Amino acid sequence: MGTTISGETTAPIEEGPTNAALQARREAAVPRGLGISLPVFAAKAQGSEVTDVEGKRYIDFGGGIAVLNTGHLHPKVKAAVQAQLENFSHTCIQVTPYESYIRLAERLNAIAPVRGPAKTIFLTTGAEAVENAVKIARAHTGRPGVIAFSGAFHGRTLLGMALTGKVVPYKVGFGPMPADIYHLPFPVAYHGKEVADTLEAIETLFKSDIDPNRIAAFIIEPVQGEGGFYQAQPELMQGLRAIADKYGILLIADEVQTGFARTGKMFAMEHTGVKADLVTMAKSLAGGFPLSAVAGTAAIMDAPNVGGLGGTYGGSPLGCAAGNAVLDVIEEEGLIERANVIGDLLVQRIKELQASNTLTGIIGDIRQVGGMVAMELVADGDASKPDPDLTRALVARAAEKGLILLSCGVRANVIRFLCPLTTSDALVNEGMDKLAEALRECVAERAAH
Repeated sequence: MGTTISGETTAPIEEGPTNAALQARREAAVPRGLGISLPVFAAKAQGSEVTDVEGKRYIDFGGGIAVLNTGHLHPKVKAAVQAQLENFSHTCIQVTPYESYIRLAERLNAIAPVRGPAKTIFLTTGAEAVENAVKIARAHTGRPGVIAFSGAFHGRTLLGMALTGKVVPYKVGFGPMPADIYHLPFPVAYHGKEVADTLEAIETLFKSDIDPNRIAAFIIEPVQGEGGFYQAQPELMQGLRAIADKYGILLIADEVQTGFARTGKMFAMEHTGVKADLVTMAKSLAGGFPLSAVAGTAAIMDAPNVGGLGGTYGGSPLGCAAGNAVLDVIEEEGLIERANVIGDLLVQRIKELQASNTLTGIIGDIRQVGGMVAMELVADGDASKPDPDLTRALVARAAEKGLILLSCGVRANVIRFLCPLTTSDALVNEGMDKLAEALRECVAERAAH
């Protein structure tokens, strides 16, 4: 009903949208295949905090799935994009190019963990970067085969999901998959899978399924993202590098989730002592603006013919402006070292929970590579007893308390921490207080039932 003023009825006063109302609209308008972690709709975000449409504040431990290493709307990134908007938003790099693209490529060429002089092409999404890396590898080697790993995530495009090492939900119902894709077991000591087993599996694959001279590339995440934050051991990477060199195979490092200071290095490959031939990048490359890249050894990158690479929106002017600003922020604010400080603080707090009498046997493993941290939830302290139900309950309860958490893992029992690297110690501790309270409540409620 409207209100009456001097005998006249005015239009109804509209209230802001609620999360429930927006969720209902989403379910009616958007296909169910686009899943969401929380039915909470963002209205504003700054730094490491998000405010929803109902005015509730959240501490963000998800960082847009590793997109916001520099935080939401970092002032320098925002200013760079605003300045670019004063000039132009799009021309298409293949029509009339622009300096910011070249400058960002030059900067990445200087730091990319690849062998020899490098070149870089910019695209839009991580999956697009992966697709182009495979195209470049095939063009350079003249071979079709690609070897990926169990638990890997390389995107939801047809080739990306074929490379991804998890069937549900990424592959089910979408077959047939592209040919000449092979998977090897990813070594996870916590689950009894050793590096030697993986290296042996490679030789078995070469004997039973495909001639190594038909393999174009290995593709591997230096730290698995969706798979559970398991780190590829230096000896694994060294073994892959040796096998690749023996047979003329390329090594593609998928740094989409691990790049740009997240692991306490600019790139996670720097922890392994090994350089790749091609590296895929995206997520935190542009601080929240769509931009991805493939960087690689110049001679390899030049293999495709003119016109064989590209895309209408690839390397957008706004993305390149943001990317250059992100590199400035990482350097000026010391975010590489900050990743280690945040990671150490998170691990300290998780270990305190792990040692708590009321949570005995709940946190089975804690993993850290710089600011890329995970805790694996199990029953009775047994690695063979994943607890996905508790994991789901914890994510939901934490959200009720104003904390955004992300889960992952092939067994859906891993909580991953991807706080912006600009997060203060005080905010990290506040978030961990919320997590501790939520976890204790979930465990107590289950025990009561």
